Amino acid sequence: MTVAVSATLAINEETERRRAAGRPVLPLGFGEAGLPVHSSLVSALSEAAGHGSYGPVAGIDALRSAAAGYWSRRGLVTDPSQVVAGPGSKPLLYALLRAVGGSVGGSGAVGGVALPQPSWVSYAAQAALLGHAVVWVPTLPGEGGVPDPDRLEAAVVGARSAGTPVGAVVLTLPDNPTGTLASAATVRAVCEIARLHDLWVLSDEIYRDLVHDTERPFLSPAAVVPERTVVTTGLSKSLALGGWRIGVARFPSTQQGAALLAEVAMVASEIWSAPAHPVQLAAAWALTEPPCLRERVRLSRLLHGRVARAVAAEFRRVGAVLPDPEGGFYLYPDFGAHRASMRRAHGIDSGSRLAGALLEGPGIATLPGSAFGEPHEALRLRVATSRLYGATREQQEAALASADPMSLPWLGDQLRQLRAGLEWLIPGDASA
Repeated sequence: MTVAVSATLAINEETERRRAAGRPVLPLGFGEAGLPVHSSLVSALSEAAGHGSYGPVAGIDALRSAAAGYWSRRGLVTDPSQVVAGPGSKPLLYALLRAVGGSVGGSGAVGGVALPQPSWVSYAAQAALLGHAVVWVPTLPGEGGVPDPDRLEAAVVGARSAGTPVGAVVLTLPDNPTGTLASAATVRAVCEIARLHDLWVLSDEIYRDLVHDTERPFLSPAAVVPERTVVTTGLSKSLALGGWRIGVARFPSTQQGAALLAEVAMVASEIWSAPAHPVQLAAAWALTEPPCLRERVRLSRLLHGRVARAVAAEFRRVGAVLPDPEGGFYLYPDFGAHRASMRRAHGIDSGSRLAGALLEGPGIATLPGSAFGEPHEALRLRVATSRLYGATREQQEAALASADPMSLPWLGDQLRQLRAGLEWLIPGDASA
């Protein structure tokens, strides 16, 4: 597999280049939370700015304790010794994929890593950088982020027979790119396969606090197979702190879990030494979940869901098929029903050409499903709605406070821009 610059970062840079050149662009490509940093966090970071030491490799005690409390409040009782902090969950995931490729990983070296198809762009790229084979396993309809359990078992057995044993499976709860949340039954079934075939489960739960319906059951694999599950999360999505680069990982409280933690800490010691000390201090306070930040997350969750549903309706209006958004700020529309008409009108015969046509034509930035492990010919897009909230802090705060954000002028204008672009894409197919 050839590894290029991350597709999500590339589309963000292209969006900014077009804006700088005065070219209109609707930013639906990059999955940044699109909200201002809460003022209390600004104050916390400012107060911590005088701390210039490296600190412990695994993270300062205050952050590891706060992360342990965060997980314990969600039913995953955690000791601070089970936690490692890093400069974002992304490098932690890379270190984990490297670590499970060694002797601490299950029964031995990992020849393959099972990924849901589709799944976040960096999983496959990181596996390729480490020399792991990627075993793509399709998901069940409407249950992105978790492989179809039956197909997962068949893939694991087949890979082992072919001499490339699978040693780990990655889950995303809720999912990027589809914006859906797998059912508890599907998670349990995958966990049973992991136990049967001695797989590590790497559960990326960075969107956990942004499940739109707070009554919707959420099951972490760490509650089912705690002895073989590592959970990662961070503050980039729930609190819009992507640029702060801070994440945490929770390891099993077993001898094998401790060995895996030590392996990740070794990688950390040689690559990032320790996360930025002031950011750790501010993140430690954030993970205690003071009332002001709980309210901010609540408002963010509502905004993400409202805007995602409004944008989903525009895609459905022109006949695209997509699951209901359930978490985060992503949509995954399928234009397969319009393959013939889009080929005639625009020469579109692949996901990349579909995304390219939308960008070069009406100026709508998206990403093709092929960036997330889908076949080249699949006419699916990953759409991120979170950059629509406003160009200024004032606009973004107004969107957070509004019970009807789509009535705000700037959001309404962008929705109309999207509607016009989709009607251009599928001429004559949009309903009145």
